[in-house]
Amino acid sequence: MQDFPDFPLGFGAASISGEGRGYGFGKISEQDAIRLVQKAFELGFRVFDTAPIYGFGLSEKRLAKALKEVRGDAFIVSKAGVTWDRNRRVDKCNAPDVVEKMLDQSLQDLAGDSIDLYMIHWPDPRNDIRSAMEVLARRKEKGDIRHIGLCNTFAEDFQRAEEVCSIEAIQDSWNAFSYFETAKRYEFLGERKIWKMGYATLDKGILTGRVDETRQFDDEDCRSWAPWWKNQNHYPKFELVKKLKSILFDYDLNLLDFALHFSRNKYDFIDLPLVGARNIEQLEGVVKSINKNVTKETLAEIEKRWREQGYSEAIVHA
Repeated sequence: MQDFPDFPLGFGAASISGEGRGYGFGKISEQDAIRLVQKAFELGFRVFDTAPIYGFGLSEKRLAKALKEVRGDAFIVSKAGVTWDRNRRVDKCNAPDVVEKMLDQSLQDLAGDSIDLYMIHWPDPRNDIRSAMEVLARRKEKGDIRHIGLCNTFAEDFQRAEEVCSIEAIQDSWNAFSYFETAKRYEFLGERKIWKMGYATLDKGILTGRVDETRQFDDEDCRSWAPWWKNQNHYPKFELVKKLKSILFDYDLNLLDFALHFSRNKYDFIDLPLVGARNIEQLEGVVKSINKNVTKETLAEIEKRWREQGYSEAIVHA
């Protein structure tokens, strides 16, 4: 996308909405959340990725407050399709009336005239994606959104969507543990030029070593209760990260350095990795890491040694 801001990372704003429940990663006050977003902008971040499910609207509202004075220089990404009822039971629904309602609410919560990139968050087998695309195409023509994208999509879903309008961006999981599966799923793109965003860059903290078998999460952190986290066996990843850490010592690199540069450089697939931060110290550490000179040759050598110590796609996707 030609008007995409030139900065190597995007800010994942699920990190600023934990106490709102939904999808978030622990309690953070509104004051601290606003300060964190403003610091990210000060450090050069221009893309801020959010969704209504992040804190049940809290992330969008806090982004609006934090970026009020610089909104014209920020590129905001939001999404439709992950919704909830009055009891806050979450559902994936891409029915056209739901998409339209969620877009209207996001425009209100983000307090802007338009949203830079609006995406369908997850596929929904109950509703034909083309109906949702008709809504977004009409709203793009009206000026409510500037670009249209899909998250977590697949060939048939993508192709049906493009029968209605051009898909300008995709977003999916991309890290040292998920890249193989993701790259395989998007082989259908071929040489197609499309902007690609990667989330789960740090694999919810596993790839930095901050999350291991000893980590406990508070009630505001979705990792304390979400089935998609609780029902996974993370132990093989924990062990692989310990081996990776010992390898990185020889290169004067840390786990964060590897995770960020791997996501940016593996296959040159991702245009923009998204990274969440819970405080300014973490945020400054991310910027310091991404500014290090880590070559593709060094990453390949590290990965080769890691495989010799047991890393394989078969283990992490078991």
